[in-house]
Amino acid sequence: MEYYLYIKALHVIFIITWFAGLFYIPRLFMYHIEASEKSSPEKEILSKQLKSMTKRLWYIITWPSMILASVFAFWMLYLNSGLFYAPWMQIKLGFVLVLYIYHFKNHQIFKQLQSDVVKYSTKFMRIWNEGATLILFAVIFLVILKDAKNWIYGLVGLVLLAILLMMGIKLYKRIRDKNPNA
Repeated sequence: MEYYLYIKALHVIFIITWFAGLFYIPRLFMYHIEASEKSSPEKEILSKQLKSMTKRLWYIITWPSMILASVFAFWMLYLNSGLFYAPWMQIKLGFVLVLYIYHFKNHQIFKQLQSDVVKYSTKFMRIWNEGATLILFAVIFLVILKDAKNWIYGLVGLVLLAILLMMGIKLYKRIRDKNPNA
């Protein structure tokens, strides 16, 4: 078990790179949606560039990071199977399931935009972009605090964070509506 901490370190590294991809991909989706509303030839030029950037981010960073973070997580659970029965870990795994769903939904949106199918607005993408942030906050607080009382405080903090994020999105929209070049 002396290598357990190396596995844990690799797990954390790939969680960070996975989240980096999940934080950036909806932003690229947003730019892609905005580009689809431009006129030719700007629309085609921007769309081609954004497709390339998105494809690289998704297949070179985000997908491999998700796979490796998962491999190292399952390896740690195998080596320390008692963790699986800890209530905080079961809740964490629930959030991880939500994170996988978020990842796969991003993949669906990615495939649609690669085919020039735009089904979502930039407003939706701004809100969608905060999904990974909320999951990250929930998991970090849960892993660090671990007990139920502190978890309740963490949940209240998460709800407050969600409210602040939504207020920030609305404020940004107002600023942008007043100054389209912002």
